[in-house]
Amino acid sequence: MHGNRPVYSRRMNAATENDARDGRLESLLAEAQEAVAYSANALRSVRERFHETHLEQLAYLGHLRDELATADRRDSEAPSDTRRVAGASGDSAAGEAALAAEAGADDARVRVLRRDEAIAARVAGAEQSALARLELAIRSLESAWLFLGRDDASLITDPSDALSATDVQMRIVEAQEAERTRLAREVHDGPAQALSNAVFQVEVVERMLAREPVLAAAELRLLRDLLRRELGDVRAFISQLRPPILADLGLEGAIRDAADEIRSILGIPVTVEVDPEIHRLGEAVETVVLRIVQEALHNVRRHAEARRASIRVAHEDGEWVVEVRDDGRGFDVGAVAARGRRNFGLQFMRERAELIGARFEVRSRPDGGTVVRIAIPRGAEESR
Repeated sequence: MHGNRPVYSRRMNAATENDARDGRLESLLAEAQEAVAYSANALRSVRERFHETHLEQLAYLGHLRDELATADRRDSEAPSDTRRVAGASGDSAAGEAALAAEAGADDARVRVLRRDEAIAARVAGAEQSALARLELAIRSLESAWLFLGRDDASLITDPSDALSATDVQMRIVEAQEAERTRLAREVHDGPAQALSNAVFQVEVVERMLAREPVLAAAELRLLRDLLRRELGDVRAFISQLRPPILADLGLEGAIRDAADEIRSILGIPVTVEVDPEIHRLGEAVETVVLRIVQEALHNVRRHAEARRASIRVAHEDGEWVVEVRDDGRGFDVGAVAARGRRNFGLQFMRERAELIGARFEVRSRPDGGTVVRIAIPRGAEESR
């Protein structure tokens, strides 16, 4: 028995060293996440200042267009002005000469205005493109933050693949970048441009409300139709990002698969209750629901220290309700909000819920567990 003690001691030391190494690696990973979060917050600050400058440029562009509109109205009234000035002067030739000089000055002014308007429009367009790139960069950092928080080796390599882990990782990165570039181009040419136009249209309506309420109402109807079309495009982009598991298993099967994964990793019971009519949900809504469920379960795994969890998808009072519950340590939602602390996981879920017009809610308290809940209103369920 005593002869085995050194071996046992070496094993204990090795286990202690492994634990210490794991702790250091976990600390480094947390540091990496913090660095990415800091970069994302810094970029958001830049975006907000850039956006303020862009709004000033749009206001200047609107001012130039108003001046051009005034000049156009003046040109349309020129014949009556010619008769009035000629009659007042008593000398037709002198009156016409005076009007010609005035018209020449007006033409020069209009040419300057048109040049300035064209330049201002190009600057506004370039700024809008830059804003779209900034937004994409922020989203990429958020995705990197989420990626760092996922302990999933399958994201890096496939044991059945003969390629090295580095080769596989490079292929993943190349595929992701190609897809992001395509989506960035489509978003820039579609919704981003439409939203830029919508901002300008809102400013036009603001100026029209007092003096031309009927025209303002017509502009608002056009703006409503525009935004509805662009919302459809955004939902189409969501469908393009549809996870493969949805095509293979459907939403219910994908939710049960996510629950099985957490059950096997944590060794805790995870109950799943899904309304059999779940197939009525459209593809874009299915994608959002699955992503939110996965993120909520990821938080259970990383933070909750729960003994049990549950997932419920039900149709209640004309709405689809999705809930993910755990009995873990919870947190003070109000305190987090009061400190202005940014939680990327919660933001990830909230933004995706808003894309489909769903209400998002998190209920939690210290040592009282957590409930993540989304309510999808009637009409959104068939969005495709």
